[in-house]
Amino acid sequence: MPDPGALSPPGPRLARLWRLGFGLLGLAALTLQFGLMLSNADGAPLSRSLINFFSYFTILTNLLVAFALLAPAIDARAVLGRWMAGEGVRAAVTMYAVVVGLTYHLLLARVWSPEGWWWLADTLLHTAMPLAMLVDWLLFTPKGRLRWFDAVKWLLFPAVFGAWTLAHGALSGWYPYWFIDVGELGLERAAINFAGLLAVFLVLGLAVVAIDRVIGRKRTPVSGSAA
Repeated sequence: MPDPGALSPPGPRLARLWRLGFGLLGLAALTLQFGLMLSNADGAPLSRSLINFFSYFTILTNLLVAFALLAPAIDARAVLGRWMAGEGVRAAVTMYAVVVGLTYHLLLARVWSPEGWWWLADTLLHTAMPLAMLVDWLLFTPKGRLRWFDAVKWLLFPAVFGAWTLAHGALSGWYPYWFIDVGELGLERAAINFAGLLAVFLVLGLAVVAIDRVIGRKRTPVSGSAA
């Protein structure tokens, strides 16, 4: 007999509608951002614009969010759908998305005041989509199976991003964010800033695992996929 005080997750239809709607919105926001970037490229080669576009952690994370939302909603039985529906994957993507939102509003918003279409793209990518992924994880993702070590494994993605940023920046002289700009700050200061960011990832990852465990103890077991 179910515990009357337990939490029951919302139904699969609502989850699917949520994921389809925000997944498509995320792709639209990425398309808008790329179009705006091209319009401001000042004749730079398309290849350079593409590389720089996909060198932003915000862009890569929003791509992950879009896939995490759309893949299970479109076909939960496909390989990509099953993988993206995994509790560990969804928790990691949620944590990355939260870092995107926090980093933008705490470190970047003060040096960037977009208007018009730029404001819309920034709001969607740095606020709306991180919140959509967070809500999806809280409401529609099964809980109670994460391990503390998962928070350490989730550091791989930002660590690889950091290595790419250093390598690309050394070759091009271009860095996506001021707080890891080796040209302006020097290697030591940029490395310290990035190490601090990795610490934030770890702390938030541990918080995600803790929340997962608390909610997992309160939710009633459900059968079938939430997608």
